[in-house]
Amino acid sequence: MCGIIGIFQDKKANKKIKLALSLLRNRGKDGFGISSECRSEYKKRLGEFSVFGDSNLLGHTLHSIVGFVSQPLRRKGLLVANCEIYNWKDLAKKYDFKVNNDVELLLQFLDKFGVADSRLEELDGVYAFAYWREGRVYLARDLLGVKPVWYVGNKGFAFASEKKVLERLGYQNVEELNPRQTLIYTITQNKFSFARRRFFTYLPEHQGSKEEIKKKLAGLLNQAIVKRIPERRFGVLFSGGIDSAFIARILAQKSCKFNCYLAVLDNKEIVPSDLMYAQKASRELGLKLMIRKVKLNELATYLPEVVSLIEDTNVVKVSIALTLYLACEKAKKDGCKVIFSGLGSEEIFAGYERHKYSSNINQECISGLIKLYERDLYRDDVITMANNLELRLPFLDKSLVQYALKIPQKYKLTKEYNKLILREIALESGISKEIAFRKKVAAQYGSRIDWALDKLAKRNKFFSRSAYLQTLYPSPNLKLGVLFSSGKDSTYAALIMQRQNYELSCLITVKSENKDSYMFHTPTIDLAQLQAKAMGLPLVMHHTKGEKEVELRDLEWALREAKEKYHINGVVAGALFSTYQRDRIEKVCDRLGLKIFSPLWHKPQEQEMQELLSNGFKFIFTGVAAEGLDKSWLNKVITKEDVETLKKLKDRLGINIAGEGGETESLVLDCPLFKKKLVIKKAEVFEESRNVARLVVKNAKLENKP
Repeated sequence: MCGIIGIFQDKKANKKIKLALSLLRNRGKDGFGISSECRSEYKKRLGEFSVFGDSNLLGHTLHSIVGFVSQPLRRKGLLVANCEIYNWKDLAKKYDFKVNNDVELLLQFLDKFGVADSRLEELDGVYAFAYWREGRVYLARDLLGVKPVWYVGNKGFAFASEKKVLERLGYQNVEELNPRQTLIYTITQNKFSFARRRFFTYLPEHQGSKEEIKKKLAGLLNQAIVKRIPERRFGVLFSGGIDSAFIARILAQKSCKFNCYLAVLDNKEIVPSDLMYAQKASRELGLKLMIRKVKLNELATYLPEVVSLIEDTNVVKVSIALTLYLACEKAKKDGCKVIFSGLGSEEIFAGYERHKYSSNINQECISGLIKLYERDLYRDDVITMANNLELRLPFLDKSLVQYALKIPQKYKLTKEYNKLILREIALESGISKEIAFRKKVAAQYGSRIDWALDKLAKRNKFFSRSAYLQTLYPSPNLKLGVLFSSGKDSTYAALIMQRQNYELSCLITVKSENKDSYMFHTPTIDLAQLQAKAMGLPLVMHHTKGEKEVELRDLEWALREAKEKYHINGVVAGALFSTYQRDRIEKVCDRLGLKIFSPLWHKPQEQEMQELLSNGFKFIFTGVAAEGLDKSWLNKVITKEDVETLKKLKDRLGINIAGEGGETESLVLDCPLFKKKLVIKKAEVFEESRNVARLVVKNAKLENKP
């Protein structure tokens, strides 16, 4: 457990690196190190360092779990690392390295092989490191992003374990390194580039019998847990669900001494479900359960600190972060140095509700793993580090993930149960059916913390929890570009993200010459320019011929321009059910180091239509192409009565109410994002057949709202 920092091409590097190390103190209080290209110093206290006159420096702050390993380390290259490499002894033996720990192994490994992706695959563990050699700095992290690192490349180059550190140093447009990229910084040219890394795949599926797969999986699960058992006092985050119960069961079978930790709202009216199940499971398995109960008023005092730690006001993230922080605080007081978590099980075993609606469950699992570093991992890292705890995540073990993703989906999911194969293995390990087959309850609901946030928001007279949380951390969560089609889905997705305190920095539109494009909306796309003005946002528009797959290159150029010009960190898309579109957008974004948000994904279409109307959306259909629809549906504002009619057509003819199958194309005239409304002055209807027609807008303008 430690923090890393690097500052390059900066005359104030000496001052900044010491400030950064003080800000990273929670990540390590046992020692500090600073290195230039030529010399290194290691001190117990920051005030003891001499002056480094260099403009290029590396720094490290240490929290000792297994002993003191002063960093930066120097051999052929210079290394700072935050890592847990579980196979370091095996690699040392394989390559005849004389090392005493995983950091020394990592340095010799990089000295010998460099930072090639094929070699990094040999490392079994989690890491974030910077390796400086021959005028270049290589910045990399484990493929899933368990260990964090952020960077900035304007006016020199800098990186740190936490975003807030770089911001406190005065840097702007700080970005999180995409785990699927290695950053290569050339000092003399003051430029950086990226090397792409291979991610996990779900193909080919395992061909053995179910019993053979279960036996192999059970072995990998056991190994993933056992290899993470520390020599120091540790605990397990425990909710009484399948994931934490299984981890605790294996640890107990290994005769480990540990406590289980749970945090819940102290509510006399309703007992939190996690409390009931955790107590049952702990009695059943013979575990020692430590419970942290927090009252509503007390919870309010924790909020500012927790929100500041995670640097995010997303309601779900904050709710989970509060639950985690309270449990970790209790574990810290008990002297724990390591904490186990069941995070990652949902992603590899198809544990979320959305998996039930996916046409390819393992592909959906891959999608979830790609987003994990933004959604969960940074939050959990900074919360545990703030409590001087090392987080261990056995369900994200590399070998386990590789194997689990290729398990046939029929063994993971049925109409009745998700994570079926894991539940069956847990049952065979001696866990009762009540616990092994407990339905998933998210931490924020099982602890009642989500309910508490709602109460606090109302008590402080805020219309939403997001608005309340924004007063505690005014900075936007991330800067987003909106993949914008002029229609209802992309506009509504943008509104959802804005209300969750994300900054909408620009709209991104790809105009296709192919009206039957697989990827892009084509009717009335030119009106995106007026809609952008209505929202007060810049528009990035690129053209494409609309050739299948080739059009993705044009999308990539549009996203690249938006990133360079408006410094976006991620992209919001309005995809509902189109796996074809979403997966391709995700791959392009991931290639560019952009995070992807699809807030409408698998939202019931009737629900989406009703939400649009209740949120004040005024939209029309600009195209119809389905039995039961005709030109009379065009150029009229859609009402609740129209939605009811569409529901009847769905029941009778099977159409998609929200037009996800191409039945309709839409145009937004007004919504809460618009400062002015769009008014169509002249339009023509072109009817290709009785059930296929499109609207061509000849003249439109913006007008003031009443």
